[in-house]
Amino acid sequence: MAAKSKSAKRLYLVDGSGYIFRAYFALGRSGALTRSDGTPVGAVLGFCNMLNKLLTDMQDEHDPTHLAVIFDHSGKSFRNEIYPDYKGNRPEAPEDLIPQFPLVRDATRAFNVPCIELEGYEADDIIATYAKQTEKEGGEVVIISSDKDLMQLVSDRVSMFDPIKNKKIGREEVIEKFGLGPEHVVDIQSLAGDSTDNVPGVPGIGVKTAAQLIEEYGDLDALLNRAEEIKQKKRRENLIEFAEQARVSKKLVELCTTAPLEEPVDALSMRAIDLDLLLPFLKEMEFDKLIERVKREVGGAEGGDPADAPAPFSADKAEYETVFDEKALKSWIDEAAARGAVAVDTETDSLNAMQANLVGVSLSTRAGRACYIPLGHGKPDGDGGLFDGEASGDEDAGRQLPLEKALKLLKPMLEDESILKIGQNLKYDVLVLLRYGVNIAPFDDTMLMSYALDCGKGGHGMDELAKRHLDYDTIKFSDLAGTGKKAKTFDQIAIKEAATYAAEDADITFRLWEILKPRLAAEGKATVYETLERPLAPVIVAMEREGVKVDKAVLSRLSADFTQRMAASEAEAHELAGEEFNLGSPKQISEILFGKLGLPGGKKTAKGAWSTKADVLEQLAAEGHPLPQVLLQWRGLSKLKSTYTDALPEEIDPETGRVHTSYAMAATTTGRLASTDPNLQNIPIRSEDGRKIRTAFIHEKGNVLISADYSQIELRLVAHIADLKSMKQAFADGIDIHAMTASEMFNVPVEGMDPMIRRRAKAINFGIIYGISAFGLANQLGISRSEAKDYIDAYFKKFPGIRQYMDDTIASAKEQGFVETIFGRRTYVGGINDKNPAMRGYSERQAINAPIQGAAADVIRRAMIRMPAALKKARLNAKMLLHVHDELIFECPKDEAAKTCDIVADVMIGAPVPAVDLSVPLIVDARAGKNWDEAH
Repeated sequence: MAAKSKSAKRLYLVDGSGYIFRAYFALGRSGALTRSDGTPVGAVLGFCNMLNKLLTDMQDEHDPTHLAVIFDHSGKSFRNEIYPDYKGNRPEAPEDLIPQFPLVRDATRAFNVPCIELEGYEADDIIATYAKQTEKEGGEVVIISSDKDLMQLVSDRVSMFDPIKNKKIGREEVIEKFGLGPEHVVDIQSLAGDSTDNVPGVPGIGVKTAAQLIEEYGDLDALLNRAEEIKQKKRRENLIEFAEQARVSKKLVELCTTAPLEEPVDALSMRAIDLDLLLPFLKEMEFDKLIERVKREVGGAEGGDPADAPAPFSADKAEYETVFDEKALKSWIDEAAARGAVAVDTETDSLNAMQANLVGVSLSTRAGRACYIPLGHGKPDGDGGLFDGEASGDEDAGRQLPLEKALKLLKPMLEDESILKIGQNLKYDVLVLLRYGVNIAPFDDTMLMSYALDCGKGGHGMDELAKRHLDYDTIKFSDLAGTGKKAKTFDQIAIKEAATYAAEDADITFRLWEILKPRLAAEGKATVYETLERPLAPVIVAMEREGVKVDKAVLSRLSADFTQRMAASEAEAHELAGEEFNLGSPKQISEILFGKLGLPGGKKTAKGAWSTKADVLEQLAAEGHPLPQVLLQWRGLSKLKSTYTDALPEEIDPETGRVHTSYAMAATTTGRLASTDPNLQNIPIRSEDGRKIRTAFIHEKGNVLISADYSQIELRLVAHIADLKSMKQAFADGIDIHAMTASEMFNVPVEGMDPMIRRRAKAINFGIIYGISAFGLANQLGISRSEAKDYIDAYFKKFPGIRQYMDDTIASAKEQGFVETIFGRRTYVGGINDKNPAMRGYSERQAINAPIQGAAADVIRRAMIRMPAALKKARLNAKMLLHVHDELIFECPKDEAAKTCDIVADVMIGAPVPAVDLSVPLIVDARAGKNWDEAH
């Protein structure tokens, strides 16, 4: 690649620091790939592949004269002297990445490319200085980066190029990003700030608002000098109060174009790859495949290694193989080991991971290449184990590898720490394979990546992700198995049909990983994924496997009691109605209530029928009508009976004798886990009958159950997030927060307070933070709407910080389209700018709720992740069984109960640290008991 002689320079500047992190996170915490001496080199390999591709592309498609890779210096920059907290929020680099930093610089020099860094300056400053010098001399500059901070340099002669998206960034793209051209980027960033670099900016002003202000006033100085002209009160006050902060921010975001460069531009001339320089380095790193590819490319062969080229999705072009023998399976295992990453998917005969039998395994080592290993199709013959193809109707069934033999070959690869396993909802596959003695590790999960990146944008199942990211409609299971009572299980599907379906699953999973993994670092969500999502999966697996013991006898007695009381309620309802009717029929109930009895306040559904929903019956009951109250009692008992006392015994696993709920990790928009099959999170605890259900959850002999519950965690987080000084002080002093609220609002002393007044304050406290309306509060408290409105108005008057938080959150959501928790979890809020008031109102309430409920979910996730290690360190035998909202349930030996309660509480209280320094104390109640209700 010798440089061509020409009068004008064409300088390519590579953002080397950006390349390093993209290489690291794009390969699934690439530190999992190590040299034989144990040195992590995954990021080095990724960097070399990216640099080699760039050099090849430039040679084929461009005509550069000069090239350099620019790195950040390891020390602080001059910006830290201006603002000591600059980049103070950034976490430390991953431990396995740190030793790779010098190796990446060695790699750059091995490719015969200048490697530039400068003490006291950032890579962006060096890039800016080279760019301005070259531009001044009449040359052209292409910056290889997508970093928004570099967009201020874009001009007629300076452009950027995003190598991941293969996209040029010019003036139009900058305008699309910031709303104005490159010449205004610094002023916009000075106002909007940057949480990633801890650039303060001006509170309440985002990029969109900043662009509008700069467009109107011309530049930052003019805006700040004329800030008193701003009509919006809060914006005007912030611009005046934080004017100096904005000016400091400008000094932080404006790139230095006069850095004292040690190498002039002329020293960066393009140089040919020198194999005598490059190959020894690649051999030292043990990058055998890259060595072969470089030899071919430098030797003149056209194209690169197809094994490393990203392939557009096409089912017709995909290489899918069905594996029937050991030799073929070993070949796939070797390929996975060589590549260091493999997508894995299991096929089973049940959705219940605790009872599912393994039918097959699929693997993919790169986009477009996958295999299926059938292991359990067809019907077993009489002597156990082998399959009779003729009897099953599947001619391939008899060719399957024996299950034990296949797993013996697969197990070392699936457990190999140097090979990253990639899955979609891999928790299920881990649970299935654990039953066969195989423990998958390490792993990445595309479902959890999508959840960290795009929560609120739609579902995170494979079919939806394939359509969203690949514009591809997957083969549906129902296409093979059918639907309804005649639907087949996977072991009944012919291998020829099953193989394509299963291989496609692994192939698409690998493709999704290639798309989603780089986005985590690029969009600042790697920390969320690495600290809140991925490490939680093994914890959930252990909980689901452990299950919880349920006493059938208790449930049976409760069922009988509920049946008897339902019969009494039914007789009372018939007497009140003056005739017999079906209490389970909404149509008959509506005819009685609104037809025969003519009760007021009925609401019709969209189909014209009278609504008999709970809120309608509750309103009628509050007005003193006895029949609706009896109907509500009957419904409550009926639901408890059908959902729990009758159903739970059927959920007991015949092998373990325990109930094993499944936790959906990406089902909510707030980070909360959802319990399914059975759902143990919806057992009502406010009613006496609901609490009776909890008495059926018991321990093994010699053990106890422990319930550890956060006290008012969401209110505490509101006090912290909204900076409510009186509420924070109350929590710090251990004052009853609801009594304090009642005292503040209603001017009554805390001592001797009427419990009804405290109840109203409690309803307001919890209702307000979720955007409750006057109508909703009126229904909840049984008061008039006008009285409820007065309560809400009084609340905002006493606690103006709540209103400010709500207004600011909604404004931010409208501008950005998302909200975030204090831990960085992002939730996109669709409909926040909808013209439909109902839709917009719903989205606004969601925007208010998500950062609070999401932060509470993040806290308990962090606690759950840390819990196993803490218990092990304390040499305790406790097992975490259940997660229910803000509560964790454990089982432990009776003589370890007191110490376990202490350790559990300590871990839960300390969960936010060090990510967030809460300004309010967390309180955890941890108690032991013979059943769940007693412990709670």
